[in-house]
Amino acid sequence: MSSKSIHWAGEFSTLALRYGNRPAVVDAAGTTSYAELFAKAAGVANALMQAGIEPTDAVATLFRNSADAVAATFGVMLAGAVEVPINPALSSDERAYCLAVSNVRLLITGAALATEKAAGGPIIIEVESIERTALDPAAFPQVDGDAPARIVFTSGTTGRPKGAVHSQIGRWTANILLRANLPFRPGAGSNVLLMTPFSHGSALMTHAYLSSGAAVTLLDGVDPPRVLDILARGACDAMFAPPTVLAKIVAAAGTRQFSSLRTIFCGTAVLKPTLYARVKEMFGPVVRVTYGKSEVFNPITVLEAEETESWYASGGEDACVGWPAPGVEIVIRGEDGRPAAMGDGGEVLMRAQHLMAGYRTAEGFVRLAPNEFHETGDLGYLDARGRLHLTGRSADVIKSGGYKVAPEEVERLLAPALQPSEVAVVGIPSDYWGEVILAAVENPAPGWEERINRVVPNMTDYKRPRLLIALDELPRNGIGKILRGAIRTDVLSRFRITEGPRPRLEKRS
Repeated sequence: MSSKSIHWAGEFSTLALRYGNRPAVVDAAGTTSYAELFAKAAGVANALMQAGIEPTDAVATLFRNSADAVAATFGVMLAGAVEVPINPALSSDERAYCLAVSNVRLLITGAALATEKAAGGPIIIEVESIERTALDPAAFPQVDGDAPARIVFTSGTTGRPKGAVHSQIGRWTANILLRANLPFRPGAGSNVLLMTPFSHGSALMTHAYLSSGAAVTLLDGVDPPRVLDILARGACDAMFAPPTVLAKIVAAAGTRQFSSLRTIFCGTAVLKPTLYARVKEMFGPVVRVTYGKSEVFNPITVLEAEETESWYASGGEDACVGWPAPGVEIVIRGEDGRPAAMGDGGEVLMRAQHLMAGYRTAEGFVRLAPNEFHETGDLGYLDARGRLHLTGRSADVIKSGGYKVAPEEVERLLAPALQPSEVAVVGIPSDYWGEVILAAVENPAPGWEERINRVVPNMTDYKRPRLLIALDELPRNGIGKILRGAIRTDVLSRFRITEGPRPRLEKRS
């Protein structure tokens, strides 16, 4: 046992005793108190240990957003096991891949999701069968701080997902840093509304709020009428909502305005100026932007609400995501492999106190070297004030007519003409262009092509989309990120592209 041992049972027991009957989690089933939540977590941990699970064994959790999801996560932590959170939105094949790569021994889930019992697969425990039990700290192990604690799979937008392996001390440190970086200290009466999958960032925010004696409301997905009812009643004073969620809420609200939110936590994708303006009109200047990744617990960078308002008020056109959070170093690597000068673009590299230990893939575990920077695959630059600006993904860059084009830049230019529809830009292979720029618009209103054509002449020639297509729905992964590769595959399966300076989409026979 290293000197950096973690005893989750001691921490959770303190919370259960301190906050007792105070509301902890609100979900579709009602309100669960701190005492009830940690009694269920202790029951989960006991069930795991009775099933032969030991510290460092991998246990998968498969839940929709609910108090049971929280209890299961905390139960795995109490037992000292390695949690592998699985998003219910994943396909059967994707789930099986994550379980195999992580070498999962046991899966804990709800009865409604415990349907895929395969020969040779992990043991399955249904959470409904577990009884609550007293949380006795002496009954649960201390765990080595350097031991693995959580395997979080990347979104898989550019290939097979990779499992980012986080240590126990990294998980503990990340919770401290996240709490320290909240814009206000949550406490009695504070309640944060979370709708994104618990298997990703919602779990981190839940841990931070419950560590502070506050409450969490977990919705199973985005339900705009229910969200608006919660906000109208003032039941929550904070909300995590990435741009895709905000767009749905704003569209459903119409001209209604709300004053109950102190903060809207926003991340995972670029918040376009047009959407920010609509959100501000509805909620006030309360949007706080952060940058996060599966490889490092949030936050990586922070742009507080007043800083976000200042940036958009100044006419900022790209994605400014703020200053590095404590414990985080960021450098920009130019195309020559050297650190870029201030203001020059390149790949974003980072290292942090709570960075992952390495990746698990089908080929095994690859550990990061000591003090190694993580290559994010994101493109960006640091401005003269030290703020990080994201300009795209290196894998998404379109090479058209001898120029490199970031799809996010084109989307930003087109967005005002297409609101409230979402637009995604991809490169389609072309002998003449290298790649020809295609703009795919989600369920657009009549006249959308004419509105785009009014914008295009004002764009730099090589950035102009030369192909347009309307889709009923843009393909997204389990956490709402647009899958550009899926758009490209769909278009090429249904159309052929004519070559030359004026390409067209022709339906395949």
